Formats: sequence, structure tokens, C-alpha cells
Amino acid sequence: MIKHVIAALGLSLCLAAAAHAENPQQNRMADCNKQAAGKKGDERKAFMSTCLSGKPAEAAIDKKSAQQQRMKDCNASATGKKGDERKAYMSNCLSGKPAEAAIDKKGAQQQRMKDCNASAAGKKGDERKAFMSNCLKN
Repeated sequence: MIKHVIAALGLSLCLAAAAHAENPQQNRMADCNKQAAGKKGDERKAFMSTCLSGKPAEAAIDKKSAQQQRMKDCNASATGKKGDERKAYMSNCLSGKPAEAAIDKKGAQQQRMKDCNASAAGKKGDERKAFMSNCLKN
């Protein structure tokens, strides 16, 4: 009889220890769920990831706000640009690179095209195609 009581007590202690080990994570999940009330989609996913990892939630929100502000600023400064020019400008602006780098690169490519086109005067068909291909590579 005493062996059964000791065994039951030992089993109870093991179960209590296992339940106690899960509680911090379960508590964190419950707390994060409460704090995430009202958030949906990507915002909730980002919040839960940050909250469950133990990082401050403000850091994730600040990072998202900074990216949103950068998008607004770049969008405003891209007024009047269209097509490839706008795409290149936005890419550089959002990555923090100077916008002039994209414009200079595009300008250099356009100038190379003009120069090769002028040099290809009189060439036609496959000869012109081969010439242009080689000229533009250099």
C-alpha cells in the first residue's frame, strides 16, 4: 500500500513539474494574444512573432512605421517619373541609395545606345543585330 502511495505521489510530482515547465510559454502566448486584440493579418503575425520571442513590440512597430514613411517620402519625390525611370528611382530610394546613381546609370545606357546606333548606320539585318549586340556589351 505504501508503495502505491509513493508511486502515486511521485507521478503527481512529475506531472506537476511537466505542467509547470509549459506554463511560462503558455502564459506568454496568452499575454501576447490579449495584447494582439484588434490586430489582423500581417500586423498581427509580426506582433505575435515579436511578442513571443520576447523582443519589445515597439521595435517592430517602429521599423514598420519607418518603412511606411520612407515609402511615402520616395513616392512623393518620384512625382512625374514613369515606367522604368520610376521603378529604378523607387528601388534606389527605398534601399537608401542615392537616386542620382539610377539616373546616371540609365543615362549612360541611353548614351551607349545612341553611340552604337550611330556607328551601325548602313548595317542591316543580322549584320546590324550582331554589331549592336557587341557594341552594347562593351
